[in-house]
Amino acid sequence: MPKHLRYELFFPDPETASDENGIVAFGGDLSPSRLMLAYRSGIFPWYSEGDPVLWWSPDPRLVLRLEDFKLRRSLRKRMKHFEVRFDTAFSEVIHACAAAPRPGQQGTWLLPEMIEAYETLHALGYAHSAEAWQDGELVGGLYGVVVGGIFCGESMFAKVNDASKVAFAGLVEHLRLRRFELIDAQVPTEHLKSLGACEVPREYFLEKLRELIWKDVSF
Repeated sequence: MPKHLRYELFFPDPETASDENGIVAFGGDLSPSRLMLAYRSGIFPWYSEGDPVLWWSPDPRLVLRLEDFKLRRSLRKRMKHFEVRFDTAFSEVIHACAAAPRPGQQGTWLLPEMIEAYETLHALGYAHSAEAWQDGELVGGLYGVVVGGIFCGESMFAKVNDASKVAFAGLVEHLRLRRFELIDAQVPTEHLKSLGACEVPREYFLEKLRELIWKDVSF
């Protein structure tokens, strides 16, 4: 049974999660201190309107080792038609992610309080955006949270074909140059698997997290 969080700043060990979907706790708040404790513990929030805050650590976990990224020739050519920027339009990126239609999904999990929480993390230097621009217009991007040598990806959007892939490819190169090692993609998607991401046991991910959380790198 997932732990009910109240006022204490605490998370149960995700390896003891009994919920088959990977829910380790519910309740609590979205304060910066709780959010960063969650990410440093291999846990992230994901819930819908009307639900309590749900905290997840799925098994298996989708990750991308940066050296495994597949930059196909067609995508490399497409990148020439975009400009990739970082942290120049974080708020616009997260709002666009919230508004992006998702097949088979009604509404959005990026509720106003979630957007506000990640904008606060961005202001504190923990959350970052990668953006694809075309003719001066933001046409795609993604955002996530940095924990040591890991970039924890949260959501992405695209207004034109391949814009999110271009932003992702730019992010991978950016992270490689700064000696990051891993992107946490959380839950499996065919889109990210096509770029080189793979499913790993939660135990493996938590082991890598404990190793890389101390890596001295800067976004």
